[in-house]
Amino acid sequence: MKRIGLLGGSFNPAHSGHRAISLAAIRALGLDEVWWLVSPGNPLKDGATDMAPLAIRLASARTMSRLAPIRPSDIETRLGTRYTIDTLRKLVRLYPDNRFIWLMGGDNLAQFHQWRDWRKIAREVPIAVIARPGYEHAAHAGVAMGWLRRWQRPAHQAKSWTTWRLPALVLLRFRLDPTSASGLRRADPAWQRRFMPTTRST
Repeated sequence: MKRIGLLGGSFNPAHSGHRAISLAAIRALGLDEVWWLVSPGNPLKDGATDMAPLAIRLASARTMSRLAPIRPSDIETRLGTRYTIDTLRKLVRLYPDNRFIWLMGGDNLAQFHQWRDWRKIAREVPIAVIARPGYEHAAHAGVAMGWLRRWQRPAHQAKSWTTWRLPALVLLRFRLDPTSASGLRRADPAWQRRFMPTTRST
C-alpha cells in the first residue's frame, strides 16, 4: 500500500512553495509520494487571461520536483476529468492498493465550498490543510470549515490518517515559503519561454 498525497492546482508556474509544502506534508503525514495534479483548466479560473498551456505548466512542475518523491501528472487530462470529485473517484478505482489524502492550502479551504460536490470530496478521501499566511481567518470562518470542524483531527495524529473514518480533516503548520505563482508571473512575464521545448537543427 502506497500512501499518496494529492496536490491539485494550475502550477502556473510550479515554484519552490509547492515543493516546500509537499516535502513538509510527506514528513508530517508519512507519505511515500506526493502527486501534483496539473489541472488542464481550473473551473474557478475560467476567466484567467495569463494561464500558460498545460505542456508548459507540466514542464515547470517536472523541473521543480526533481530529486524529490514528487510526481507531476497530467492524469486529469488523460482521465478526461475537470472536477476534483470526478478525479478522486477515478483514482480510487484505478489504484485500489493506494491510499490517498488531499492536500490544500488555507486559501483553498476558504473557498472550498465553491468546489463542485465539496462535501462528497471530504467523504471520498481525508483532507490535510496547510496554513497560509493571510488566509487563516478566512479559512476558519468559511462555510467549508464550519461544516468540517466537527471532523477535525489533531495534528499529532497526522501519520494515522489511513485509519480515519471519513470525513476527516487535519490542519498542518509549516514554515512556509512565501513564493507565489502570481508574484513570479509579475516578476517575469516571459517565464514560459524557459519551459518551451527546444528544437534541434539537423
